[in-house]
Amino acid sequence: MNISTKLLLMPALLMLGVTTYAQDMSFEEYNPPSTLKVPEHPVQRAKFPFVDIHSHQGGINEERIDQLIGEMDELNMGVLVNLSGRGFGRGNSNTQQDYIKSMITEFNTHAPGRFMVFTNLNFAGFGDENWTRIAVKELEEDVAAGASGLKIYKSLGLNVNDIHGNRVPVDHPDLDAVWAKAGELGIPVIIHSADPAQFWQEMDANNERWLELKTHPNRARGADNPAPFEQIMAEQHHVFEKHPETTFINAHMGWMANDLDAASAHLEKYPNVNFGIGAVIAEFGRQPRRANEFFEKYQDRVLFGKDAYNKEEYYTYFRVLETDDEYFPYYKKYHAFWAMYGLGLSDEVLKKLYYKNALRIVPGMDKSMFPD
Repeated sequence: MNISTKLLLMPALLMLGVTTYAQDMSFEEYNPPSTLKVPEHPVQRAKFPFVDIHSHQGGINEERIDQLIGEMDELNMGVLVNLSGRGFGRGNSNTQQDYIKSMITEFNTHAPGRFMVFTNLNFAGFGDENWTRIAVKELEEDVAAGASGLKIYKSLGLNVNDIHGNRVPVDHPDLDAVWAKAGELGIPVIIHSADPAQFWQEMDANNERWLELKTHPNRARGADNPAPFEQIMAEQHHVFEKHPETTFINAHMGWMANDLDAASAHLEKYPNVNFGIGAVIAEFGRQPRRANEFFEKYQDRVLFGKDAYNKEEYYTYFRVLETDDEYFPYYKKYHAFWAMYGLGLSDEVLKKLYYKNALRIVPGMDKSMFPD
């Protein structure tokens, strides 16, 4: 609200008996605590040991590993999967290979069994006749060195360009050999494509992500920047279709957590695809009954993940998944201006979500730290 509007409203407010007015408060700051009195059951430790299939960790050394282990033990996290094996896929390939090998060595030396690492692709030189051969070779070498999977960042489809400056679609034919090799090696591919669809839509009163786009304007895109949302996601789905022998984890529920009918149809159509729930817990927290039904039906196809690492934010995940609590706050207002409700998932569903599905999908995971 600008100053002129405030001045126009002041007489009316005074006539109504309003003697004070927060002239300096903006809409973005409005966040009153709820006055609703309901039973509360905060959860700071998961009911069962869990695997975080979606984390990003850098600067790995003994001190950082010790810090992480301490927090993981508090949370009841059995295994943390670092998806940033090669950083973010930029720079010299030899340097990146040294980076991932060093990281795996640090983890295995100081905390064996507690961390797993996924590798990444280096898209430098994409379009050169040798790119595919080199990418497949590096994938094989990284897996031989201890990498347990392949992570594809959202940059593919958004800002990865070939040597001619053209956008590289997610389903570019030069990538087919990489997807096939991952299937041959028996490793999963966790892939993040695009961003929430609302980032491509008009930033107006009908956009549910208005507050996020207002506070983070760099996230807004035009209708076709660099391609329509629907096109990017269709490219991703085409990859799933072309490579049925490769196991994929569609990160962030493939942006379908707000449409569980579409998410259900997706899993029915692509039996080689699983969902990671990182960064979309708020969508489940506003539809607890429908979400409970979804997790019950597809309990073998969902994996726990958090994405951005923050110990306290895990508490909201646990509370949404484990309790029957009503109307409690989410930790980022700009992600969700609504309150959360608990799904009250059964123990068997929780076990599959927390660790059983990850143990089945990710090779080499130490099963001894998890219940049967």
